[in-house]
Amino acid sequence: MVELSQPGNLSEMAVTIGIERGEWGLGKASVQLNIESKHCNKGGVAHGGLYTMMLDMALGGSLVSILPKEEWCATTQLNVSFISAARPGEKITAKGSVVKRGRNVAHLEGRIVTESDRVVATATGTWAIWDHKPASMS
Repeated sequence: MVELSQPGNLSEMAVTIGIERGEWGLGKASVQLNIESKHCNKGGVAHGGLYTMMLDMALGGSLVSILPKEEWCATTQLNVSFISAARPGEKITAKGSVVKRGRNVAHLEGRIVTESDRVVATATGTWAIWDHKPASMS
């Protein structure tokens, strides 16, 4: 039986921002955050870079959840569409899922939603897959 990867520790940046892990496994993953004023741009709404980071984490996590422990992956393309704005006091969840996993490439999709299920952003992405951690990432 192949031993699948387990969720790693969140990055120091994610922890500092306040992102928490949600769902994990079977080609799905999520992360969540309670929006505070520190997460907002000058317009008073959550920063688009925050959405992009959360989507990268959720989509990548969905792939990692089905990879054998020795395999490695990295984002090669991430397309984000900003649909709506999240405001302080709202909790948002970025959800990712695997669309198709090939030998060396995976296609993923996801979305960020509020607790009321309002869509904030959507994403599609492509990840490269290696059979081991590349030496350049040691």
